[in-house]
Amino acid sequence: MNRITDLFKIKYPIIQAGMIWNSGWRLASAVSNAGGLGLIGAGSMYPEVLREHIRKCKAATDKPFGVNVPMLYPNLQEIIDIIVEEGVKIVFTSAGNPKTYTAFLKEKGIVVVHVVSSSKFALKAQDAGVDAVVAEGFEAGGHNGREETTTFTLIPMVRENISIPLIAAGGIATGKGMLAAMILGADGVQVGSRFAASDESSAHESFKQAIVSLQEGETQLTLKELAPVRLIKNKFFEDIVDLYTKTPSVDDLKALLGRARAKKGMFEGDMHEGELEIGQIAGLIRDIKPAARIVADMMAEYEQAKNDIKNVY
Repeated sequence: MNRITDLFKIKYPIIQAGMIWNSGWRLASAVSNAGGLGLIGAGSMYPEVLREHIRKCKAATDKPFGVNVPMLYPNLQEIIDIIVEEGVKIVFTSAGNPKTYTAFLKEKGIVVVHVVSSSKFALKAQDAGVDAVVAEGFEAGGHNGREETTTFTLIPMVRENISIPLIAAGGIATGKGMLAAMILGADGVQVGSRFAASDESSAHESFKQAIVSLQEGETQLTLKELAPVRLIKNKFFEDIVDLYTKTPSVDDLKALLGRARAKKGMFEGDMHEGELEIGQIAGLIRDIKPAARIVADMMAEYEQAKNDIKNVY
C-alpha cells in the first residue's frame, strides 16, 4: 500500500482520467472494479445527466470512484450540490482556483484532488487544503498547461515543492511509464488516452479507431489564447493553423471553435470537423481493449520493469 492506494482505498495506484465524452459510468466502474480509481467526467454532462451516471456507477461497483469537475464550466454550483447529495466520496477539480470548493467539499467528508501544470499551482493547491495533486505534463490530451513543461521534468520539480501525495499525468499509458513516474517522485499515475481507447469508453468508435492509428507527431497543443488543448491534426486543426496565419483575435478563435465541437468529434464521430483531444502517447496505443485488461497489463508490465531494473543494477 502506498499513499495513493491508502488515500483512495484502492488496490493499484492507477487513476483513470475524467475525460469529457469518454468517461461515463461504464468506464469509471470498470476501472474501479479492476482495482484502480475510476472517475466520471462531469465536464461533458448536464447536472441531471451527471446524477444519472453517479447512480449507475454506484450500482455497477462497490469500489471507490470519483467525479472530475472542470471548474470553467457553467452549472458548477449545481454539479457540486449533486456530488454532495449523491454521496460521492472523491472529487478531482481542474481548470480553476482550488480554494473555491476545497474547504466546502472536505467539510462534507470528501477527498479533494486538484490538477495542476506547475509547481506554483501545486503549492497553491496544497495551501488550499487539497488531499493530493495531479501534476500533468504537456504531453497530455485535452486541456493543458501553457508552459509546455513535460511530465519528465514536472514531476520531480513538483515533488521537491510539496509534501502531499502526488499523482503524475501526461504521457503515461504503460507499466514502464508508470514506474518512471514513480521513480521521479509520483505516488501514483493518472491515465487518460489509454482508457479513451477502451471498450467501456463512451467515445465514438471512429474516435477510438483514430487513436489506435495515430503515429508520432500527429497531435499538437493549440488554442493557448482560450484554453490550451492537444488535438489530433484533422481538418478542424488545419483550420486553426490557417486562422493563426491571419493574426486572429480571441473572438476570432472563439468563433471558429463554436459550440459543442468536442462533442461533435469525440462523441458523435465527426473526424473532420470535430475537436479530437488526445495525448502524445497515442502513438504507443495500438488496440482497443477492456479497461480491466488495461489495468492488469499496466500492473504486470510495472512489476516486470521493476524486476528488470534490479537485474541490470
